[in-house]
Amino acid sequence: MNVFRILISFVVVTSLVACSTLEKVKEGRDIDYKKSRTAPSLEVPPDLTTTTIDDTMVVPDINVDSTASYSDYTSERSGTQAQRKQVVLPLDQRITVKRDGDKRWLVVVGAPDELWEQVREFWLQMGFLIKMEDARLGIIETDWHENRADIPEGPIRSFLSKALDTLYSADTRDKFRVRLERGAKPGTTEIFFTHRGAQEVNTSEQSGPMTAWQPRPSDPELEIEMMTRFVSFIGIEEKRARTMVGKSKTQSKTLRAKLVRSNDGSAQVVLEDDFPRAWRRTGIALDRVGFTVEDRDRSKGLYFVRYIDPEKDLGNEEGWLSSLAFWSSDDEAKKNEYTVSVSKNNGGSAIAVLDKSGARDSSGTAQRILSLLHDQLK
Repeated sequence: MNVFRILISFVVVTSLVACSTLEKVKEGRDIDYKKSRTAPSLEVPPDLTTTTIDDTMVVPDINVDSTASYSDYTSERSGTQAQRKQVVLPLDQRITVKRDGDKRWLVVVGAPDELWEQVREFWLQMGFLIKMEDARLGIIETDWHENRADIPEGPIRSFLSKALDTLYSADTRDKFRVRLERGAKPGTTEIFFTHRGAQEVNTSEQSGPMTAWQPRPSDPELEIEMMTRFVSFIGIEEKRARTMVGKSKTQSKTLRAKLVRSNDGSAQVVLEDDFPRAWRRTGIALDRVGFTVEDRDRSKGLYFVRYIDPEKDLGNEEGWLSSLAFWSSDDEAKKNEYTVSVSKNNGGSAIAVLDKSGARDSSGTAQRILSLLHDQLK
């Protein structure tokens, strides 16, 4: 009994001392991912000073094979100063937020390879591990990470967050994918953020109650939150970033998708979107559903994709799509590579799955893939 009282007293005292709270996002979605730690910057000893190098001290090479006059020197220096003083767009004018229904993406001035390291560093600073990255395709995908904001508040949590942090886990996990594509306007990059979620649920087993991770729907609000944090990360004040991402203009016309089946057994998803818009929406839908883009050819409207069963990705033995008979063995799982076509269609666009010959695939697998995409696009 005395041991029990001592233990209770210890918990109460510790909870009063450990008064730290979760990181909250002001006016945004509550998210708490364990962040990586950054070592403090090196301090310059007081007896040392830093030197700033100014290009105005550089003597230009004017006609190095002959004698340069002072007038020539002055003329070149004035030209150099003019180049240095060229107007550069403010940061918030180099970023535009586009919106289409619940889908948003960024259009940033700069090439994808110039923005790649910033995107990569953002996820590391957020505390995510990078599971897959392909600079050629412009794709970065994080590993699963707990959202610790879902852990209930209280003195026990406060104590455990200090003493037993690794043993007190949340029942939700998130992973994100960022895709960078060259923008329609030369010199710009389109950046897409997509979310996939998982939730721990109780399962009935003869040996007793057990839990397993199961997929949960993609959360557009989390995509918006991460997009907002990225905009703030690259230098825009947080309040301004939230205004940019949260109040972007929406399209006046709501476009929906229709799943159309033909007499030959094939199917396609028909959109009223023009090709550029259909291409973007299809890419986001593929990311949300869980397809890995192995390659793409926008000029031909083709995505070459591979499907990863979400439950297998979570470490479960059998995936939730096994009942749909996507494959019947490990050998078949290696063949789960597909070609998704986006093409113009009577003023709109159409999405289809193609077989190896380039014709529309009429198999049950192709129809199930289109059903998944239709759910995301309708």
